[in-house]
Amino acid sequence: MASGVAAEVKSKLSVLEIVGEQVQLRKAGTTYKGLCPFHGEKTPSFVVTPGRESWHCFGCGEGGDIFSFVMRRDGLSFPEALKRLAARAGIEIDERTSREDARKARLHEVLENAIAFYHAVLTQSKVGAPALEYLHKRGFTDETIQKFQLGWAPDGWDQMSKMLQARRNVTVEELSEVGLATARASGRGSYDKFRSRVIFPIRDAGGAAVGIGGRVLPGTQMAADPNAPKYLNSPATPLFDKSRTLYLIERARGEMRRSDEAVLVEGYTDALMAHQAGFENVVASLGTALTPAQVALIARYAREIVLAYDVDPAGQHAGSIGGAELFRLIGALAAEETGVEITRVRVARLPEGKDPDEVVRETPDLWREAIRTAQPIIEFLIDYYATSFDVRRPEGKRHAVAALIPLLREIRDPVVRDGYLQALSHRTGVEERVLLEALRAPESAGQTGRGGRGEGAPGSSGRFTADAIISAPDSIDTKAELKAVSLDERKLLRLLLLVPDQQERVADTLKAEGAQLPSTPARELLVAMLADRERDREAGGTGQFERMRFLEALDPELHGLAIALYAERGPDPNELAGDRVRIGVDQCLLALEADRIEEEVRFNAGEIAEAHAAGDSQAEARLLETQRNLNDALRSLGRRRHDTSLLSSAGGHR
Repeated sequence: MASGVAAEVKSKLSVLEIVGEQVQLRKAGTTYKGLCPFHGEKTPSFVVTPGRESWHCFGCGEGGDIFSFVMRRDGLSFPEALKRLAARAGIEIDERTSREDARKARLHEVLENAIAFYHAVLTQSKVGAPALEYLHKRGFTDETIQKFQLGWAPDGWDQMSKMLQARRNVTVEELSEVGLATARASGRGSYDKFRSRVIFPIRDAGGAAVGIGGRVLPGTQMAADPNAPKYLNSPATPLFDKSRTLYLIERARGEMRRSDEAVLVEGYTDALMAHQAGFENVVASLGTALTPAQVALIARYAREIVLAYDVDPAGQHAGSIGGAELFRLIGALAAEETGVEITRVRVARLPEGKDPDEVVRETPDLWREAIRTAQPIIEFLIDYYATSFDVRRPEGKRHAVAALIPLLREIRDPVVRDGYLQALSHRTGVEERVLLEALRAPESAGQTGRGGRGEGAPGSSGRFTADAIISAPDSIDTKAELKAVSLDERKLLRLLLLVPDQQERVADTLKAEGAQLPSTPARELLVAMLADRERDREAGGTGQFERMRFLEALDPELHGLAIALYAERGPDPNELAGDRVRIGVDQCLLALEADRIEEEVRFNAGEIAEAHAAGDSQAEARLLETQRNLNDALRSLGRRRHDTSLLSSAGGHR
């Protein structure tokens, strides 16, 4: 994207106008008030502050800028919200991006044409009759077949390709690019990748076709071929990445948002049957193990996940979910400053040997009850390990406890953790006192980084200098990029990028305070830093931050902001003593906290004026007490800021 698009959007679009399209606002001093659109309330606690281009709900705690509002309202990612608002503001995305969007629009069209062809073959031809009969026997109605555009890929080598080339002016190159066909070695024509298969169109959250899945028909020659996979998905294309896609997400997202719950199954037919039966918050993971990207996609619409297929704690079996890894991932995603939250993951217990589609079709009430009573994942893991190892023997106890203690350490709430310690003690026979000792014992060595190096160690991740970044071929307008975040955010983010060992401490501090960074680009950048550490852990590392890997994973707008922060002129914090860096980080956090309290003081002052005007003396007295407490907190914060400034000025270099 063009440099500084986020900042330009903020300068051209008013948060008051965007929020006012959904929320009825009335002026209250320098702010505007209304009923929060994200939680039910009868007394307005939702405030828009035009001077700061921000919004905040003092009832549910949600808040942010123009991007976070559109993301929360429409279930969009930051890049999607940015693109939508840029278009509304009349800001042209750079020519390369426009060309790319046009190319992808054409590829979506090619896929839609292929889906229409396959659907017509299934429903309107003799060739498709056996497949149609199979779907009817599986319990699918004509309405479902029509609604979800199921299809049949005929047996011929190139029937689909020839039809689309002749009637829709589709080229072999386009068919190849969307994964539908492969060019012949002779250079003349192509052959279809999907043949003799029931076709399931795969769409993104917005409903655009991105790929297809195919299933062989039982009893056919293809089904008898041991080399032919039972299920076949589109290959990776510019439109399709199965690790970032969920089948029926476009249909399920509304009910997921309403119920705040997503039910995850493995296969196409499982999800389809659930939707046909009215269980519309069900999605499928395309026959693969659940990925972090898919969890993040779910988290746009729901905070709870119910897993209704094979859950393997280690994730070693094909198509299973790694329960322990998912539990850790949930903990990372639940950090409040990310704006992405999963509050609960549960595992549904289905009858032995029954697939979800069978249970839904034959006994829908049983399915409903299985989802309602699904077991919290940590309870599932405790049961699994207590059963997998012979906990009657000391060695079995040791293995079960060793598998579960690292997971219990992930639980921050001491009350919740204590409950699971009791459950583990009950299942293994190990005394709670002993389990507490294990929980408090130091983790295994090697925490400081690979080869004993910490993140700040020379050579651990390479060193970026301002000059090196500014002179790079893709140098950017740093001033334009930096306008997307506030001055205090800019200082904090620069410190976190240059001294990575402060990243997780800052994330933990914000979470403990129930706070978030004010602007969406700043929040997204902190999330990306934590995600890079998680990638290192997934690769077997200790959670180090690696700058090149981090930058390469960023979307274009965040990439520009990160480069601008690295390139910003100023002292190199790596040349300062560690305590001075920590103090610098604390100064930024205190400044941001002061802004938050000042905003609450202003809101409360307006409430006092309204209570006085209404003659509500009880409410006025209560609010005056709140105001005194807020002012006390502000004065205390001022003293802490003064003290950290004194410490900073008294400190020296190494």
